[in-house]
Amino acid sequence: MNRLAWLLFVAVSVLWGIPYFLIKIAIDDMSPVLVVAGRTAIAAAVLIPVALMRGTLGALRGRMRVVTLIAMVHIVGPFLLITYGEQHITSSLTGILIAVEPAVIALLMSRTEPLTPIRVAGLVTGFAGVVVLVGLDVSGDRYGLLGAGMVLLAAISYAVATMLVQRKAADIPPESLTLGTTAITTVVLLPFSLLALPTEPVGADAWAALGVLGVLCTAAALLAFYKLIGLAGSNRAGLVTYFNPVVAVLLGVVLLNEPIGPATIAGFALVTTGCWLSTRPARIREPEPIAA
Repeated sequence: MNRLAWLLFVAVSVLWGIPYFLIKIAIDDMSPVLVVAGRTAIAAAVLIPVALMRGTLGALRGRMRVVTLIAMVHIVGPFLLITYGEQHITSSLTGILIAVEPAVIALLMSRTEPLTPIRVAGLVTGFAGVVVLVGLDVSGDRYGLLGAGMVLLAAISYAVATMLVQRKAADIPPESLTLGTTAITTVVLLPFSLLALPTEPVGADAWAALGVLGVLCTAAALLAFYKLIGLAGSNRAGLVTYFNPVVAVLLGVVLLNEPIGPATIAGFALVTTGCWLSTRPARIREPEPIAA
């Protein structure tokens, strides 16, 4: 990957590593469906002037079918599945299940991008790093199996959406594609969110969390992610799910004064090594000269 792709990779890893903390603040006063609809509505509102200034809204003409499909499998489905699924399982198990996305993408793309031994080693090493970093805590309530299935389905949906963007929407400007997917999500979830309006006053911290979720963790993150897919491909872009737990742990260290233990250092090293191995370009064997 080039320098811009790496910068986008880091940006997306950070922007998608902080939502877990903000969502917990927001859902204290608002329902999960209202939080999802609210953050996508804010994102769409922020992106409308951007797309108008760049004159790229016309790129959506005749492409709304694929944009709607991407919205359903990349935002509507996964956001709701993770929000409701995490109510029954631990956050560490959620992070582990989401981290299967790169492996799913690699399997689905194996025909066009063969799985080399180095890439397989990178995927396995990165996943092991996530397990070491967040710990394997499979405890939960009696619906834990259902919750785990919902999060795993969300990870598969993320993988399918990432491939769809590369194959069907790579020519759509990122700001227009992000505006289209967030606006469609808002329209789909609006009736359900109106039925789940809060009955008590919403605190300022919840409003602030929702604002950051909409502007940074949705609008800016999706812009960077769609651009990253265009530059690096779906396989490499999907590796951000390995670094999301790293960012979450680092935020806990910085904001909550959580200690850095051997597992944190080992997990970070494994994740970094796995991503490095997975992003190495495949060696192309030159054909042997044919004897005259």
